[in-house]
Amino acid sequence: MHIEQGFQQVPFQEENPYSRDPVLPFLLRRLFPPRLFNEEIEPALEKFGEEVITGIRAQSKGNRISPPELIQYDNWGRRIDELQTSEGWRSLKATAQREGLPGIFYERRYREHSRLFGFAKALMMVGDSYEVFCPLSMTDGAARVLELVGTESMRREIFPRLISRDPSTALVAGQWMTERPGGSDVSQTETEAQSLGDGDSLGPRYSLDGFKWFSSATDGDVALALARTGPADRGSRGLSLFLIPLREMSPHLSSSTNGIRVHRLKNKIGTHALPTAELSLEQTTAYLIGTLNEGVKTIVPVLNITRVWSAISSVGALRRCLAIAIAYAEVRKIDGGKRLLKDVPVHVAQLASINLVYRALTHLVFGTVMTLGRVECGTASREEEHRLRMFTPIVKGFAAEKAVTAMEEAMTALGGQGYMEENEIGRLIRDSLVEKIWEGTTTVLSLDLLRSTSEPARLKEFISWSNSIILSCPPSLLKGVQDAIQALQGRLDSLIAAFLHPIPNLIARPSLIFMGYIASAIFLLEHANWSHSRGEDGYEVDAEVFRRWVNDGGFVAAEHELVRIRSEVKIADTSNSTIVFGRKVQTKL
Repeated sequence: MHIEQGFQQVPFQEENPYSRDPVLPFLLRRLFPPRLFNEEIEPALEKFGEEVITGIRAQSKGNRISPPELIQYDNWGRRIDELQTSEGWRSLKATAQREGLPGIFYERRYREHSRLFGFAKALMMVGDSYEVFCPLSMTDGAARVLELVGTESMRREIFPRLISRDPSTALVAGQWMTERPGGSDVSQTETEAQSLGDGDSLGPRYSLDGFKWFSSATDGDVALALARTGPADRGSRGLSLFLIPLREMSPHLSSSTNGIRVHRLKNKIGTHALPTAELSLEQTTAYLIGTLNEGVKTIVPVLNITRVWSAISSVGALRRCLAIAIAYAEVRKIDGGKRLLKDVPVHVAQLASINLVYRALTHLVFGTVMTLGRVECGTASREEEHRLRMFTPIVKGFAAEKAVTAMEEAMTALGGQGYMEENEIGRLIRDSLVEKIWEGTTTVLSLDLLRSTSEPARLKEFISWSNSIILSCPPSLLKGVQDAIQALQGRLDSLIAAFLHPIPNLIARPSLIFMGYIASAIFLLEHANWSHSRGEDGYEVDAEVFRRWVNDGGFVAAEHELVRIRSEVKIADTSNSTIVFGRKVQTKL
């Protein structure tokens, strides 16, 4: 039989990622002012959705996306450290910049809603972006730092190019923190900065010498880097933040590399198109940003912004995996060609479980994004500022933990075809695994969450916010979700009990997962309250999604783990060590 003969599977077709999305249009309708949403936001997102599945997706077809290549020496043996990236990678980056990422956030045409609009576009593009938003997220963070504490010249010369929509002049910024001794622990930073005793319009000039273990925007134009300006025994309190120009980009520079040596590209299990390198700084010219020896405090906005971007990347990758699984179910026939997968209840149940995770994560992420927009525009309350401090580690860690597992389920929904590279779910999973590590592992984020709740008032504010939304549930809706409401209130009590002092460190990780479930449930209820009160189409679905999420087995298990850790903390440390490293054998004489 020729391959052209016999059964031919109908290829699945993904539809507009905005109009077909089960969450985004309805969520944004609630969060945006009605007139703005109807006249500007929705038409723009529908148009961009078409661009994603046509123009943007075409940019990565064939061999246009490939791993970067480092050419260290030319044919005369001279060290050149030339980094070559693929045509598709450069094209995707330029497309994102033209679409206003990250420009939208700083143009602030929509004030506190600007973050919502920009991140909605990012969510739709992530699945086809090949992690191009990694360097652009750091560019976003760098722009925010310069906006807040940059010198007048930095804000005049560098900032506009970081947020530019013109790829020919736009700058991309990296973030260089990680070094060999400490990893996420920057207190052991070895890179040293020496004042050159002069400066120019960009600010005081320093010379940096050190080694950076990870640089995920090696093809960028500038970088923010921590370097030691105080004694080593001061740890992170002896670090300052610097702006490093990588390449010739202004009258301030004459060198093409500024004393930067790229030693090798990292060999990663995913994010293959993204150049990540080990590099050394050798008398590298840099400019002080902010106050001397307050580098960790100064770079915090970068970390907060990139963590939200990380969450968007996790959820955006899940969005595309789910879209692929749904599209396949609409064309794949079984039972001798009698039924489509979409008509098989057990298969639809699997898709519904994936859909549930996607809905919960999307509401959690965009609820956090809305708060971020308010904080940046100065319209947030004090309580919202505190809540954002808590939500930032939660949203990044929880989204990363939940999304990949759901993406694996989407892969199995295609059977053997899901395991094929052509359908891209494998790439999306590999790329998304890094979100559990970049910008802080779940454990690191969990400890950060504990720090954010070190003041008892912060947790009380979170409980108060949760209860305010629970109490706003309309009586007519309450009848259908009473069991879920009662369960959620009981879990708020469990959270309070878990944070009774003294708070053991082992409570950190289960607390992050548990609070991720609670916060996403509260956002789902907030949306269900709104859609029910307005009589929106599908308000029954919103209520059912909330009810199912609260009754989800993972939520129940998270509560049990939190209670168990609290009760067994006195023996847990010793038991864990013995389980992992074993018992010492006693030698009898």
